[in-house]
Amino acid sequence: MSTGTSDVDRLPPVAADEPRPDGPREALGQLVVRTVAVADPGPLLDLLPREEPLAWVRRGEGLVGWGCAAQLRSTGADRFADASAWWADLVGAAVVRDEVRLPGSGLVAFGSFAFADEPGDSVLTVPEVVVGRKGDTTWITTISRGELLPPPALAATASPQPPTDVVFADAHLDGERWQGVVAEAVGRISSGELEKVVLARDLLATSTTDVDVRWPLQRLAEQYPMCWTFHVGGMFGATPEMLVRRERGLITSRVLAGTIRRTGNDERDLALAATLARSSKDLEEHEYAVRSVADALAPHCTSMNVPEAPFVLHLPNVMHLASDVAGVVPDTDPVSALELAAALHPSAAVGGTPTPVAQALITQIEGMDRGRYAGPVGWLDADGDGEWGIALRSAEVGEDRRTVRLFAGCGIVADSDPASELAEAQAKFVPVRDALTSG
Repeated sequence: MSTGTSDVDRLPPVAADEPRPDGPREALGQLVVRTVAVADPGPLLDLLPREEPLAWVRRGEGLVGWGCAAQLRSTGADRFADASAWWADLVGAAVVRDEVRLPGSGLVAFGSFAFADEPGDSVLTVPEVVVGRKGDTTWITTISRGELLPPPALAATASPQPPTDVVFADAHLDGERWQGVVAEAVGRISSGELEKVVLARDLLATSTTDVDVRWPLQRLAEQYPMCWTFHVGGMFGATPEMLVRRERGLITSRVLAGTIRRTGNDERDLALAATLARSSKDLEEHEYAVRSVADALAPHCTSMNVPEAPFVLHLPNVMHLASDVAGVVPDTDPVSALELAAALHPSAAVGGTPTPVAQALITQIEGMDRGRYAGPVGWLDADGDGEWGIALRSAEVGEDRRTVRLFAGCGIVADSDPASELAEAQAKFVPVRDALTSG
């Protein structure tokens, strides 16, 4: 599955704080890109090699990639702007032969961005090989520096092996201390400081062997086909929440806020779904989230559709209140999917309301660095189309490859109960926890 590109041929990463010369070709070099249609090679995730895999897959469709033709790492409040400028330079200099012309074909980058301005490490990676599928069309894209490469033969790689003897432990805060943090947040909300805050906690999984991220990716895709299964730069998961999709002028955003745990009894779960749909606490939380998304998208849209009431999204482990917000971007607005994601982040669904107050409270009481948890994750193409989810139901593989940090968060409002919120967080750990331990 090698592309034949040596390390010398790769375009070296460019740091966000490096000055960019006036000519983008001198700054970044010229990428040569070729996309051709191919026969269906089977499940996309089965094509991934162990090293440098990239993934964004839902219900068998999406994109996978490997290798590194170019990469940007950035930090700070300007991380999105730096990435957008770097991407514009790459696109402007690239030579592209695209025989497919679908969103996700041609020049593509995968990205994962930090939740907070500081601290945080964000990454945008252009693979050497991308394989995509949409409907009945499958394609392969090769990306290199200075030469047009033939597409490699596609075949399933050797099956990944599961992690061994995985044990879990509380990371920064145990359950009791985290409930105390929730109680403090409820007190702040009740005093009128803010309306909502999203608080997260983490677990640390340790394996006696190196974790091959393809193992949990394949388990997540099998168990949660309605979610977007992703991996970028060590961050992986199966998110149910689409922050923003831009496809040829149409933008959509799926908002999730308000959660209840499933019991496994269908009749009981239907009753719980009805309870969730009537819950004033959850409806209030959901309204905050929808309003924040609609307000952020409105400046870029000529028309918008904001549902008056949410629907209940059923997942294997939980149910959510969900709303799909849609809008139309005029041809005169060149805003990209990445720029829209930057405008939306952080929404009330992962931060709170008002956002600046909620973020300050998170920094003050949450007790951990979120890293790229709850930040935008997804992909972007040269036309500005792309899909960016929120890195939820997610985890990050440590540099030692034997530790994995799992994340879960809950929206806290005035009548939140700390014990109930802890139970909700535990339910949100289940997808990744099971993916690491299932045989």
